[in-house]
Amino acid sequence: MRYAVLSDVHGNLDALGAVLDAVAPSDVLLCLGDIVGYGPDPNACIAMLRARGALTVLGNHDVAAVDGHGLEYFNDAARVALEWTRGVLEPEHAAWLDSLSYEIRQPAFLMVHGAPVRYFAYILDKEEAAAAFGATDAPLILVGHTHVAEYYECTVAGTIAHEHRQHGGRLVLEEGRRYIVNVGSVGQPRDLNPEASFVFYDPDRHTIEWQRVAYPIASVQEKIAAAHLPAVCARRLKLGR
Repeated sequence: MRYAVLSDVHGNLDALGAVLDAVAPSDVLLCLGDIVGYGPDPNACIAMLRARGALTVLGNHDVAAVDGHGLEYFNDAARVALEWTRGVLEPEHAAWLDSLSYEIRQPAFLMVHGAPVRYFAYILDKEEAAAAFGATDAPLILVGHTHVAEYYECTVAGTIAHEHRQHGGRLVLEEGRRYIVNVGSVGQPRDLNPEASFVFYDPDRHTIEWQRVAYPIASVQEKIAAAHLPAVCARRLKLGR
C-alpha cells in the first residue's frame, strides 16, 4: 500500500488536477485540510476529492467557510476570499466539510492540519516541533498549514533535526525515531517553489517522497481575477510565497 498525502488545496482546481494525475488509482489518498479559501474553485475541488475517496481532516479555512468561525483572525485577503467562498459553497459540500474531524489516527501515523491537539497551530521551528511531538505518541505526524515542504525528526534522546524539501526529495523513516512531515501545499505553496507539493508515503518501504508538480498558474490567476478575489491570491501563485 502507498499513500498520497496532500494539503492546502485552497480552491485551486488546476493544481489539484495536476497532482491527482500523478497519483496512481491504487494509491490511498489522504487530505490534511484547507480544501477551500483563496482560490476560485472550492466546489469543484471538494467534488474531486470526494469522488477520489480522500480520507480528510478539517483545516482552519474549511471551518471558517462552513460557519464563519475564526474569520476575525484571518488577514484581509484571506477573509475576503473566505466570505466569497461562503457565498458560493454548495450546501452539500458545506455539509460534507462540517462532517469532517480534526484528526485521524492510524497505528502508523496521525493526520492533522496544523499540529496535534492544537489543530491550527503552526509548526515553524524546533521548539514548536518539540511541543507537537510531546502532544502525541504517534510515530509519524502528517501536517500541512504552513504551506512549506519540510520535516522534523526526533531521536530517542529527544534531539530534533529539521530539513526543507522545497524541491522534492526522499526521506527514509528510521526505526526508533519520530517524524513530523509537512507535505507542503497543493494550491498555495509558500516555500519559494510555485509548483504544487504533496508526498508519497510508503509504510512498507518506510519512505516519504516529496513531489513537485507544475500546473497552468496563469489559468488560475485569470479565474481569480474573474471571480474578483483579492489580487494577492493570484500574484503569490507565481512567486511561491
